[in-house]
Amino acid sequence: MKYPFETEERAAFRESIRSFVEKEIIPFAHEWDEAGSVPWELHEKLGALGIFGFGIDEEYGGLGFDCPFMRAIVSEEMGKCGFGGVPAAIGGRGISLDPIQKMAAPEIRDRVLKDIVEGRKGSSLCITEPGGGSDVARLKTTAKRDGNHFVINGSKTFITGGMESDYFVVGARTGGPGLTGISLFFVEKDTPGFTRTALKKKMGWWASNQATLYFDDVRVPATNMMGQEDYGFIAIMQNFNNERLTIIAWCLGMMKAALEDSISWAKERETFGKPLIKHQVIRHKIADMSAKIDAVESYMNVICWNMEQGEVPIAELSKAKFFSTKALEFVASEAMQILGGAGYLRGCRVECIYREVKVLAIGGGSEEIMRDLAVRQMGL
Repeated sequence: MKYPFETEERAAFRESIRSFVEKEIIPFAHEWDEAGSVPWELHEKLGALGIFGFGIDEEYGGLGFDCPFMRAIVSEEMGKCGFGGVPAAIGGRGISLDPIQKMAAPEIRDRVLKDIVEGRKGSSLCITEPGGGSDVARLKTTAKRDGNHFVINGSKTFITGGMESDYFVVGARTGGPGLTGISLFFVEKDTPGFTRTALKKKMGWWASNQATLYFDDVRVPATNMMGQEDYGFIAIMQNFNNERLTIIAWCLGMMKAALEDSISWAKERETFGKPLIKHQVIRHKIADMSAKIDAVESYMNVICWNMEQGEVPIAELSKAKFFSTKALEFVASEAMQILGGAGYLRGCRVECIYREVKVLAIGGGSEEIMRDLAVRQMGL
């Protein structure tokens, strides 16, 4: 299907990302998944491609412009590798870059941002807590003023890249309860009192490290506060918009991979004297899968177009986020049915896609939170 939003520049960009993924990621994705990590060299190669530079000024190694379509292209093509832990491992820094550029002190930006953007260092956003999840208003980690410092106490969990990152953007309570009273802080890995432990035996995202972080009287200079005191919640919410767009595109890429493998298998596999693809029940499954993919892709492109016009379509991003994860759930399940036992074997792209579905339905705002946010944005 052709889209009116496609340009020569975007097509060329897609081809460069697709070629990179096919050459540098897909042949090794299963191996990295089983090993539980990706080589740091991959971060640096992708940094050289500029994929971490959207919305980041050129002086910090960024592209000097943002493009929702290109953000989506990167995430979609990465999603096609099928092994979701790989894009998670290299993309974790993405949700911390914008807050660092917009809100960190100039000294911090000048010292660390270029290394993060160019893939030499890692960074993580730290909001989720053991007792909180999507309910940011219940955030319990505290930051108490002590002269020219703040002292941070508490913990964070499910932090993507947490075991490898050098820098952390940490949400902590500086004021009263509720949505107000939350501030953001820049914390470095070697700060006394900061420790971390890996989350192990996960259902998916094996190649990506997630961690629980502990802050025991972690002292940071007052200048490490990012943005206005007690108003960090607004920045957190704004930061979710690009994250949700990338998850939508990520789902799209995984769906396309699952459909591609389903068609390939159905053409090769013979049952009852003819190829699987010739059985009507299989053909109908493929039609349903393809329709879901077309719907997500069309919806995503319209959202990207609106974002390019300077709008922030929060309701549409929320709806598309849960719509795409539900569509991925359907497509992954149908692909498993088509491949049968072959799809159940480790190393099969469809097997990995099937077990990666749930993390995308939860991360970046659960399906339940997305539905509620969408309805509130509709004024109801």
